[in-house]
Amino acid sequence: MNSAEPKPASTTGLPLEGLVVVDMSQFLSGPYCSLRLMDLGARVIKVERPDGGDLSRRLYLSDTEIGGDSTIFHAINRAKESLAIDLKNPDDLAALKRLIAQADVLIQNFRPGVIERLGLAYEEARAINPRLVYASITGYGAEGPWVMRPGQDLLAQSRSGVMWLNGDEDQGPVPFGLAIADMLAGSATAQGILAALVRRGITNQGSHVETSLMEALIDFQFEVLTTYLNDGRRRPRRSAFRSAHAYLSAPYGVYPTKDGWLAIAMTPIPKLADLLKIDGLAPYRDAPATWFTARDEIKAIIAQTLAHEPTDHWLAILEPADIWCAKVLDWEELLDNEGFRALDMLQLVEREDDVHILTTRSPIRVDGVRPKFDRAAPRVGEHSAQIRAEFGL
Repeated sequence: MNSAEPKPASTTGLPLEGLVVVDMSQFLSGPYCSLRLMDLGARVIKVERPDGGDLSRRLYLSDTEIGGDSTIFHAINRAKESLAIDLKNPDDLAALKRLIAQADVLIQNFRPGVIERLGLAYEEARAINPRLVYASITGYGAEGPWVMRPGQDLLAQSRSGVMWLNGDEDQGPVPFGLAIADMLAGSATAQGILAALVRRGITNQGSHVETSLMEALIDFQFEVLTTYLNDGRRRPRRSAFRSAHAYLSAPYGVYPTKDGWLAIAMTPIPKLADLLKIDGLAPYRDAPATWFTARDEIKAIIAQTLAHEPTDHWLAILEPADIWCAKVLDWEELLDNEGFRALDMLQLVEREDDVHILTTRSPIRVDGVRPKFDRAAPRVGEHSAQIRAEFGL
């Protein structure tokens, strides 16, 4: 069997082996959900348009292209199969319905109204396969004035309030440098699917699992939103100097050292003052309220001291004293670190057309083993003939 051919599900030994997931989604949220299911043993059949496939094949994070596709597509679609289906073609649509009749899970993240026009909304899919677990991801849910707005990560972040928790107080709203709305929505959907599969094992009936980018972002903020809602609705105020959390007091933050950066988490100011020999912290030692109200001044004093010595110098003082601190690593330092290597989080995936991608592995271990795959993301329709023959499409 060459690396481009899917391995039989029965050989994986993973919890979801034998389950067939039909993934009609594209971009990031839905494919991230199916990636997690695939890493747990499910067989993922990615339904793509014959003329170009998933739009994320051309969503570039850099100018690197591998095998005609973007690195982001390869990262999020490794080890999946591709079935080319023209949803405007009645014969192809009928074939897709026959596949749905034999599937365990269907994932879709079309804009509201699109899946209904295709005749594949939940009720129609349920009529085809009552045991189907059907998952829908939208931008903003199924009701309200935002429903038809583009469900894009940055726009969802903008509407969620999360940008006001990042950066320093004078910076205005600061977005996360990652597609957090997509990834969190994908993770929430995977959780819902797994729960629905458990219930299906009891009732023999499927379910409709729904979430949205906005719902995932609101849940992501549950700690700070709960504080806000029950604390007189006082708006969180970020530190103006080296802010790391809008609600936490000094010294919580990241500080420049002589040769790098040092993160310090929750630590009593008197203990830190004694260890670092900072006389300037004397006015704040016995006044815990000032650790928040004067946190900018306190952090500026700490920063002045830390700037005079290398990071390792401070770690040698702070870590033996059980101070919660860490060197801030860049990716090069991370990859060279024994702590990272011990996790064994990277894998090489390949395809028969000489595509080789070094990418990440599942964050989940099952019975002490992290699943590993060697197949790269598929070409558009790479498995169409095989899937059509196998499922009688």
